[in-house]
Amino acid sequence: MLHKPGLIQRTFTKFSGDILSDTARITFIGAGNMASCIIGGLINNGYPAACLSASARSNTNLTPLAEELGIATSTDNSAFVQNSDVVILAVKPQNLQSVCEEIRTEFTSRSPLFISIAAGVACDSICSWLQQDVALVRCMPNTPAKVLAGASGLYANDKVDSTQKQLAQSILAAVGSVSWVEEEGMIDSVTAIAGSGPAYFFLFIEAMIDAGVAQGFDRATAETLAIQTAFGASKLAKESLQNGIDVVELRRRVTSPKGTTEQAILSFEHNNLRSTVQQAMDACRDRAQELAKLMAETKA
Repeated sequence: MLHKPGLIQRTFTKFSGDILSDTARITFIGAGNMASCIIGGLINNGYPAACLSASARSNTNLTPLAEELGIATSTDNSAFVQNSDVVILAVKPQNLQSVCEEIRTEFTSRSPLFISIAAGVACDSICSWLQQDVALVRCMPNTPAKVLAGASGLYANDKVDSTQKQLAQSILAAVGSVSWVEEEGMIDSVTAIAGSGPAYFFLFIEAMIDAGVAQGFDRATAETLAIQTAFGASKLAKESLQNGIDVVELRRRVTSPKGTTEQAILSFEHNNLRSTVQQAMDACRDRAQELAKLMAETKA
C-alpha cells in the first residue's frame, strides 16, 4: 500500500493508500500528451510503474514511456485490458468508437472502471460501442496537467460506485485538482472554464506583454514581468482561498482608492470585461455542445 493522509477534493495531494493501492492495475489506451502527463504524474507521486501500461497504434509515443518511465507498452490495444482494474480511454474522439469495438470482448470476465478523456463523446455512446453498461467516468482535463497543475472536471455514470469514484479522483489528482459535476451536460461548462481556460489566460498575458512593449520594455523583460505576475497572482489566490479569502477580497486589497490599480480596474469595467468573459465562455460551452451533438449524429 502507498500511504499519504488527506486526499482532499479540489486540492492536489499525493495518494492515500486506502483509496489508490498498488494492486490497482491501470492501462491507458492512447499515449498522447495527456496520457503521458497522467502516467508521469502517477509515477512522480510514487505509484509503481509495474501497475501501469499503455497501448497505441504505433511506438512513437510508447517508446519514451517504456524507456523513461518503465511501464509496459504494446501496439495492440487489447493487450492489457483483460487484466486491468482501470482502463483510461485517451484517444482522439473520432477514434474512440473503433477502439471500443476493438476491446469490447476483452473484459467479459471482469468489470474495470473506464475513464474517458475524449472530448464530446457521451457516456451512452461509449457504453453502446462497448456493448455493456460499464462503470464510466468522463473527464475533461486541461493542458497545465503537463506541469502537474491541471484542473479536471469529472462526471460519473450511475454504474460507478463510491470506491471507483475515489479511484478516478485519485488518478486525476496526480496532475492537479479535481472537481465533480452531477450532470453530464456540465462537462461542456467544464470545457468553458477549465478545458479551454488556459488559452484565455495566455491571451491576457500576451496582451499585457504587448502593452508593456508599447510602453517601452523590451519583449523579454515584459514577458518575465507578465508571466511571473500571472503565476504569483494565481498562487496567491489559491493559497488565500484555503484560508477563506476569495479573489474578490484580494482584488479589493490591492485596489487602493484613487490609486494606480483602481484606474486600470475602472478601465476594464468600463470596457465590459466581465460581459466579454461571460460571452466568451458561453460561446465555448455552446460550441462544445454542438460538437458533442455532431459526434453523436456522425456515430449514430
